[in-house]
Amino acid sequence: MKNYYQKPRRIYSMPYVTVKMLEGRTEDQKRDLVEKVTEAVVETTGASKEKVVVFIEEMPKNHYAVAGKRLSDQ
Repeated sequence: MKNYYQKPRRIYSMPYVTVKMLEGRTEDQKRDLVEKVTEAVVETTGASKEKVVVFIEEMPKNHYAVAGKRLSDQ
């Protein structure tokens, strides 16, 4: 028989965040970005800091285009 007075367990999955940006940021800038993104995820989802995973994907300017023009060509 199910106990309806028992509190439900909270189960949080591990939040994964991917940040895609052009290459060229310093290591300090990326470190700060990861810390602030992690804080935002913890505050908004309730996940523990230890469960937040942040990926940084850097793209070279020749792999990014706007309005038919690569940034490396401008």
